[in-house]
Amino acid sequence: MQPDQPVRTGRAKRLPRAVRERQIMDAAVDVFSRLGFHAASMDEISEVAGISKPMLYAYLGSKEELFATCIRREATVMMEAIANGIEPDQPPDVQLWSGLRAFFGFVGENRASWQVLHRQASSQGGPFAAELAEMRGRAVNLVAALLVHATKTQDVPSASEQEAESLAAALVGAGESLADWWLDHPDEPAGVVASRLMNLVWMGFGDLVQGNIWHPPSKRP
Repeated sequence: MQPDQPVRTGRAKRLPRAVRERQIMDAAVDVFSRLGFHAASMDEISEVAGISKPMLYAYLGSKEELFATCIRREATVMMEAIANGIEPDQPPDVQLWSGLRAFFGFVGENRASWQVLHRQASSQGGPFAAELAEMRGRAVNLVAALLVHATKTQDVPSASEQEAESLAAALVGAGESLADWWLDHPDEPAGVVASRLMNLVWMGFGDLVQGNIWHPPSKRP
């Protein structure tokens, strides 16, 4: 069997609802990631999930509702992986590194999830924009809290909420872009990709945490 072909589960019977819904969403993520939202059909999803099409609609509604449910589930799993990967008892740089490593580890192990979360959801906009914005907001809040905590551990003024949030938004955007690039370069190890972003951001964040701020040169009269 070719690696890009769906794994068909066969028709199962009398599974608990939670198990059935997970089965459906697993199949939907697979199909959406391979075909895209518009090309994906409920017929294909029901076939991959091993259930009838009427049952698919009965459990998770229309294709739009199913897609939104997949976004919420994959975003929740990703954020849990990142939060669980952060080592809170370590210095700020190690905390950030462990979070980046957890993020790229998740993307590497769940490329279909990231396809749905980033490439598919971001390209659809409309009703899915709010789901994507909510995921990004959670990621920004997580990084912002880490930056505020980092400045509090140093003998420098604590970062303001707005300052920390703006820097966190920049890091989250860079992480998304790098992960998207990584989808097209899967031969790169997760640790190497995470290390590149860590070096890019921490050389700047590290100075900020230490209170070393770059200023543009004064204009000559």
